[in-house]
Amino acid sequence: MAFLSFVGRVLFVSVFILSAWQEFNEFGVDGGPAAKALRPKINVFSKHVSSRTGVKLPVFEMKHLVSATIALKGVGSLFLIFGSSLGAYLLLLHQAVVIPILYDFYNYDADRKEYALLFVKFTQNLALLGALLFFIGMKNSIPRRTARKKAPKQKTG
Repeated sequence: MAFLSFVGRVLFVSVFILSAWQEFNEFGVDGGPAAKALRPKINVFSKHVSSRTGVKLPVFEMKHLVSATIALKGVGSLFLIFGSSLGAYLLLLHQAVVIPILYDFYNYDADRKEYALLFVKFTQNLALLGALLFFIGMKNSIPRRTARKKAPKQKTG
């Protein structure tokens, strides 16, 4: 059973590892295509947050954000492969921050093509988020084994 659990974790994190690897290879000096695609999404998200809350989000380099996502996905995946809850929490943080920004279906009308594409991607990533929550819940519900000390043998003699 432990082997099947390990294989399942490897297959699950392959999504994160492969995307981190692709972003790392395309990174370049400016953050690559991921940074170029992320800039307009961040601008829309920033305006949306500012209009709703009155709080202005800080300005930052896109390459720093892309490198942070690469690090979260890479380190979180490695930890999760070996069964650490820390890896699940790192990937959970990544998903919670990235999903509403990248898959902003709520900014489109329901009859547009972009809405359907973004909504499907949004729900797929919500499923990944749910699987991470499931892993954390199962990890916390399994009692840890405690080493039992054997009673010392009585010396007779």
